[in-house]
Amino acid sequence: MRGGGRGRLWQGLRARPLRSGLIALLAVLVLAETAIILRTPRLDRDWVEHLSVTPKIALSPEGDFSIAGLRDWTYAAEGPLQKSWRAAGGRVADVRAIWFVVEPHPGAPDLMAHTLLLFEFGDDRLLGLTIEARREADEDYSAVAGLFNTFELLYVWASARDLLVRRAVYLDHDVNVYRLALTESQARSALTRFLASTQALGARPRFYHTLFSNCTNELGKNAGLGWHPSFVLTGRAAGHLHGIGLIRGQSFEEVAQAARMKETIARLARLPAPAFDAALLRAVRAASEPHAAGETGPV
Repeated sequence: MRGGGRGRLWQGLRARPLRSGLIALLAVLVLAETAIILRTPRLDRDWVEHLSVTPKIALSPEGDFSIAGLRDWTYAAEGPLQKSWRAAGGRVADVRAIWFVVEPHPGAPDLMAHTLLLFEFGDDRLLGLTIEARREADEDYSAVAGLFNTFELLYVWASARDLLVRRAVYLDHDVNVYRLALTESQARSALTRFLASTQALGARPRFYHTLFSNCTNELGKNAGLGWHPSFVLTGRAAGHLHGIGLIRGQSFEEVAQAARMKETIARLARLPAPAFDAALLRAVRAASEPHAAGETGPV
């Protein structure tokens, strides 16, 4: 551009400062979006410790499965006591029920929550699944950052004791446990889909997204549920499941009151994992029995 042209451009920008600012902002947004699009999800970053292990799933056509890298930490109010991962497995045919767990956000419990699942097997054993924004060691979670390919997505398989004691004792959060109204056949189909999705994610990583790939809508997508606002306003997820018949009970308020398990989990926290599972199941079954008539749902 010749000197005269540059001068006229500069005069035009000075004459229209608002337009100039908008152009600059648009350029920054385009560059930022390009960087986001070009970012590639990976499995080998320097992850925060409790999200550092990628579970490996083996699933046979006959329904036998194994999980390498199942997290089984123990916790006190002060922090983790023992950090370990182990192998677990079983048969899909042995799953009997699925429990939906809600960890309400302390600042906005009616709007925001973390959600996870417990799979109950015939020997009173539980396997837990939580879907997480996988943070690096120097990162803090941010819902805004989660819109921009900041975090990878991670399916974490863990003991029920790990998942629940972490929340109820270490983080001092409320924990509500609801039985899902599913037949055993529906529970088996759901477990198979979650195992297959974990397997696929280990082969081809994806990004977490606050709106489209968060803890709750990943559960909903695997379960074959249609999109609902509670997949974003996750504190309302249990109410939505009650509304479509996947959580039984005449009054959701009564069901939610019975589902509160924080004190029970704290009381059981020091038990070995198998004893924890059995004792927790006794407690949640007793709480859910008055509402559990008719165990079929749309999944």
